[in-house]
Amino acid sequence: MTAETGAPRVSRDEPPHDVTVLLSAVATGDQQAFGDLYDAVAARVHGLVRRVLVDDAQSEEVTQEVFLELWQSAPRFDSSRGSALGWIFTLAHRRAVDRVRSAQSSRERDERIAKRDIDTAYDPVSEEGDARVESQRVHRAMMQLSDSQREAITLAYYGGFSQSEIAERLNTPIGTVKTRLRDGMIRLRDLLGVTS
Repeated sequence: MTAETGAPRVSRDEPPHDVTVLLSAVATGDQQAFGDLYDAVAARVHGLVRRVLVDDAQSEEVTQEVFLELWQSAPRFDSSRGSALGWIFTLAHRRAVDRVRSAQSSRERDERIAKRDIDTAYDPVSEEGDARVESQRVHRAMMQLSDSQREAITLAYYGGFSQSEIAERLNTPIGTVKTRLRDGMIRLRDLLGVTS
């Protein structure tokens, strides 16, 4: 036992093979014990993870995650509830199953999105009807603008003229054209119920 922690002392001369002793030492922050624990169980943990995941790269990642979790959660191990090796294998199995579930969830989400994008029906008659209704709404709203606002907006958005071209065409200062366009667009937005 060490005087500071009360945990069993792990011999540095010969790597111990008692996983429970190693795990208890790891719980105190003993890095050498962690290395010895890794050497003692890494191959078996990786094998368990590999059986669940099949993919080599993911198995290596998950095995690393398991050992990180072991380092962080070793103090939570309770030997009265089971063996240290069983606890380690349970952590490894859960972590591997979580990775499978995450991958499955991601695949299902991608499939739903792809299906939604593919299954979106296009009805040209309906689209044309919707466009006509929207066009009528805009026309009614335009009729509620002042003549000068309506004229500036019509030239800009339907005629494709720039602000300076509109000013020249109407023989009006450009600042006035900008004000008419801004005020007209604000009024249109309010009339159409558009939120920014």
